[in-house]
Parts: sequence; C-alpha cells; structure tokens
Amino acid sequence: MLAKLSYRHRSVDLIRTNRLGLPSLFCLFCFILCTALLSSGTDVVTYHNDIARTGHNLEETILTTGNVNSSSFGKLFTSPVDGIIDAEPLYLSAVSIPGKGTHNVIYAVTENDSVYAFDADTGALLWQVSALGSGESPSDNHSCGQISPQIGITSTPVIDRSSGPHGTIYVVAMSKNSSKYFQRIHALDMTTGAEEFGGPVTVAAKYKGTGDNSHHGYVIFDPAQYAERQGLLLLNHVIYTGWTSHCDYRPYTGWLIGYNEHTLAQTSVLDVTPNGSEGSIWQAGTGIAADGQNLFFLDANGTFDTSLNQKGFPIKGDYGNGFLKVSTVSKLHVVDYFNMYNTVNESDNDTDLGSGGALVLPPMNDVNGKTRHLAIGAGKDQNIYIVDRSNMGKFNPNNDNAIYQEIDGVLAGGIWGAPAYFDGNIYYGPVGNNLLQFRFSKAKLSLSPHSRSVASFTYPGTTPSVSANGASNGIVWAIEHSDPNDVLHAYDATNLANELYNSSQAGNQRDQFGTASHFGTPLIVNGKVYVGTATNVTAFGLLH
Repeated sequence: MLAKLSYRHRSVDLIRTNRLGLPSLFCLFCFILCTALLSSGTDVVTYHNDIARTGHNLEETILTTGNVNSSSFGKLFTSPVDGIIDAEPLYLSAVSIPGKGTHNVIYAVTENDSVYAFDADTGALLWQVSALGSGESPSDNHSCGQISPQIGITSTPVIDRSSGPHGTIYVVAMSKNSSKYFQRIHALDMTTGAEEFGGPVTVAAKYKGTGDNSHHGYVIFDPAQYAERQGLLLLNHVIYTGWTSHCDYRPYTGWLIGYNEHTLAQTSVLDVTPNGSEGSIWQAGTGIAADGQNLFFLDANGTFDTSLNQKGFPIKGDYGNGFLKVSTVSKLHVVDYFNMYNTVNESDNDTDLGSGGALVLPPMNDVNGKTRHLAIGAGKDQNIYIVDRSNMGKFNPNNDNAIYQEIDGVLAGGIWGAPAYFDGNIYYGPVGNNLLQFRFSKAKLSLSPHSRSVASFTYPGTTPSVSANGASNGIVWAIEHSDPNDVLHAYDATNLANELYNSSQAGNQRDQFGTASHFGTPLIVNGKVYVGTATNVTAFGLLH
C-alpha cells in the first residue's frame, strides 16, 4: 500500500552533527543531497499499490500529461537479473543500506529464485540473495508452459517497513532437490536480504475433506502440484498465499494459507474445493484484494456444489469458479459468494473467472443516496461482475438477478489480469481488444466503454496501472506484448483515445526493452516507470 512518510528531520540532523556547531560546506552538501534523495516519501509495498488492488498511485508529482511524450520521456536504464521476472517490482524510498548509504530501492524477484535490490534512481545493484537451499535448484516446469522454463519466485512479494529491525520483504519460493519439491515462505531483511524470524518455513497443510489427494478424511497439500502465482497479501500481520496448478494437471484443489508475519507460523488454512477438485487461486498473477478484514478473489474452474443449504451455501463447501468473500476473523472461512447461473458449464468449458483479479471499490452513493460498498471482477467469459460486498448474490440456477450489476459481453476476448481504478473510472485490457475505460455514475458502471485505445493488446491482454497527482494528470500505463519487442503505452486517463507516449515512437531502438513478464504490470512511482522483463528491470522517466 502507499505510505506517505516524512524524512526532512533526518536531513536537518546532518547539520546539527557538525562538531563546530556551524553548517560546514560538507554538511551543507549532505543536506542538499539527502533532501533531494529523500524527497519522495511514496512506497509501493504490495501488488497494484494497495490491498484494494486499485492499481493507482495518486502521489505522482513528476510525470504529467504534458511531459510524458517521446521528446522528453523514455528509457533511462536497465538492471540485469538472472532469470525471468514474473512479479511486479516493488519500491521503497529512503532505505539505509549497510555500507552503501541511503537509497530509493526497487525490489525484484526471478524464476531463478533470486531476490534483488537495485538503486531506483541509477539501477545499481545494492544486494542480491538466493532463496535456494543447499543442493537445490528452481523447480522444472512440470511439462507446463504457463511458468517456464523454470519455477522459482513467481508471485509479487509484499513488504512491511515496520517488521523486524529494518523492515521485511516476504517472498514465496519453489525449489527442488534430487528427490523432493519445496514451497517456502521467506522473510528477508529489506536492507541486506538476510533471513529473519528463523525462516524460511516450508509450506505444508491439510484440510478436512475427501477431494483430490485426500487421505484418511483430509486433503493434503502436495508442494509439487502447486505454484504460488497470485500476489502476496499482508493483512493484519498475516501473509496470505493462494495456490494454483500446473496446466490444470490433477490432483489439485483450491488452497488459501496464512502465515504470521513475525513468527512465520501458519495461522489458518482454507480449501475452497475440499470435497471436489480444481478451483485454484491464480488470477493471472494479480493479488487477492481485501477491505481490511475480508478477502475477495476470483476462483478458477472447479467443483461447485449446486445443492445449497438453507443459507444458500454449497452443502459440501466447494466454491469452484466463484467470486468469493473470505473472512479472516478467527479462522479463514467463506462468508459470502457469487456464482453465475451457468457456472458448471463455464467450468467444464474453461471459461471461468479464475483468470481475473478482484478490485475492492471505494464507497459510492447510489441514485437514492445510499452508500454502496462494492467489488468488481471479470474473467474469461467477457462479462463484468460487480458485487455488493454485504450481499454478493450467491447462486441461482435460473439467472444472475441477485447480483448488484452484471454487464454481459463488453470485454470481448476475456480478461487475463486485473483492472485499475481512478477517479470513478475502471480500466480493463481484454485479450485481442483495446484498452477500455468504463465510468461509474451513482454507483453504477456504464454499460459500454466511455473511451478506448487505438492499440489492441494480444494475449494475455494487459493489466493497466495509473499515475496521478490527486485527481489531476491521470495517466494510464499498459504493456503490449508484441514481437520482437513489447511496448509500453501511456494514455490520458480521461480519454484513452489520446495516447501520450509509447516505447516504439522514438525510433532507433531508443526505448526498446525486450519482453515483459507474461502478465507484466508496470510500476509507476517518483517520476519513473519500472517494467520487469525476461532479463532485467527497465526504468523509464524524464530524459532531461
């Protein structure tokens, strides 16, 4: 989430430490340097900027709709890494690195099980650590091209500046040795990369049920069968992980597992298809959303019990292909949900919700002045689903009339990613389609796009991000997958037909950056845009 911090007092202290009691030339130099270095107090510590997964940074004061163009904006530097970056980079301002001074820092992770810290302003390497154990290597791809050629650290980490002595970055790493596969939770000191809290801990779990890979009345978590792809969530001192399969190869079910951020002890386990199969949590790498107490996510194709109890919940607790609300109070449990009337058919035909991410919307007043608390999501079936978080609609085999709002067929191509929200607008990037802007009015979303980009986005579409200074200078950023070089686009957030910049405009390969990660999500902060690629982190910004 975005954290606005003040560091001015640290610069003033440099002057006060002068033994002569006067601001010497050296101290004045330190003051000027540190004031510039620490001027940005904006942190991005989780996927898509905050736990609601809005994808917006409203504290961007450098990049504007006037200076983001091919004349003044472009590629600044690249920082090489040892493997594919599938996760969104994260950013911390003013981090004290032992022996190297204070830096704004970009954190990146790779499928080679490495964690990097780079100077966010120069690209210089500050530290690098491996999450591999002795005698281990990253996992093979299990004959599945979804995460390939190896599986190491796939999901976007999460950072807590208040955890541990210097702040902590949490990652999930997959590895193997000659006989076993491992999934581990690592808590790393954000200034050095050193392991904290006695970590790492190995992921192991069981849950009462008779579904896939069950033994003696319990479903067993098999680390070889899963990958942690969705972005990690930190909520009320618990790290939440969600687990997906390799190319739908059974046996697997839908696991959600929490870990205490200070002890790394397992806090709670939920399987959302315990008496069935499939129903993974992957969301094309986007993070589980939260409202401060409850989790919201879109579950993939899998078993859904169409027989309901008196309260409208599946009798066996199987929620495949659902829009789920999970309470974190006491223990993880489903407290509400929505499933489409044709959910079984969608699962059978792999046109499920699981490819998309949920977004918790800010409160809105409807036409009667009633405050609505909503969440939005979309997947492969080309529809937008908006749920009332206090009454999501559950399941009706005849129709979807109980949902707050459903807009059918407006996302031709389907969604493999997440939307972004800014100033009453939602931005979606369907597969093979344009980037689309929809607008809320009186807590209802427009039934057709308000604007669209000229460019279209091949598979897997695009997950946009937004930068703005409050409600002004809104810019929507999106990555287009294109052969041989992917393209970074910047659009006016008020009208996507107005393209401000793209990385192919300058010519002479000036701004080319190669291939972005599969579900690449750009990070925009402190006047720069960071893109994780197959070989590096690339930074864009003002050229002069």
